[in-house]
Amino acid sequence: MSSGKRIVFTGGSGKAGRHVIPYLLSKGHKVLNLDLVDFPDPSAGVFTLKTDLTKSGQVFNALTTHFNFEGYEEKNVPSPPDAVIHFAAYARNMLVPDNECYAANVTSTYNVIEAACKLGVRKIIIASSETTYEVCFGQGGIDYQCFPLTEDMDLNPMDSYAISKLCGERVARGLARRFDADIYALRIGNVIEPHEYERDFPKYINQPQVRKRNAWSYIDARDLGQICHLGVEKDGLGFQVFNATNDTITATFPTRQFLEQWCPNTPITRELEEWEAPLTNKKTREVLGFQEEHDWRKYYNPGS
Repeated sequence: MSSGKRIVFTGGSGKAGRHVIPYLLSKGHKVLNLDLVDFPDPSAGVFTLKTDLTKSGQVFNALTTHFNFEGYEEKNVPSPPDAVIHFAAYARNMLVPDNECYAANVTSTYNVIEAACKLGVRKIIIASSETTYEVCFGQGGIDYQCFPLTEDMDLNPMDSYAISKLCGERVARGLARRFDADIYALRIGNVIEPHEYERDFPKYINQPQVRKRNAWSYIDARDLGQICHLGVEKDGLGFQVFNATNDTITATFPTRQFLEQWCPNTPITRELEEWEAPLTNKKTREVLGFQEEHDWRKYYNPGS
């Protein structure tokens, strides 16, 4: 087992981060949370440094600070972390006006990646999004280009949030090349917290039309923690995009049959695994070694 890393995590107080950080801690990593609000679980022992990531000076400073007050007892002044995981963002459209969503998301992502690279951090993971596959916030009930949705597709979303995420990927790609860094962009599916299975999955399964925007796929927040951990541990890939989803479709019959019924005009470009998620994690499994622990069927039985 590898030794734990010092990780600065942005946006750790949000829906995903509050589960990802505890997973990282369980693997022996030390984590500093950069957010505008405190970590929601005081018992987790996560220190939060209130940081405005749209201000580059704050970002540079936050990446060279103590992880908690115990740092003042150490002999040396704090050095940059081993890795940075950037999840902080406006999490969707309609929280703020479109231009503010775009500006804040793009600026903060640029600032975090630039500061990390210039400080010598060579492992950076950023949160991209399922929305880049065009349909989630697309205007007018559009269809997906094809299935499965894969990381090498040419994407052209039309909403400010998804465009901001694609811009973040482009920044990551360019600065990974400039600084010879590993920067992995996770196109994160619909994040499901443990309490949401019982509450939401009856509707998801019985009303499949509501899940089109999520490509009938999801990521358990705890399994997202595993993907982040695996990304921290996997070196030498340069810039990469990974779909961050669980293995299987949120449906009660096999994927091809389901897609032919619900998306009859969308081409299927390869043979699908029987229950494969349309927003496929095949690359994430094969390259990072992801093995899901939280299949939705463990928590909701459609036949009950």
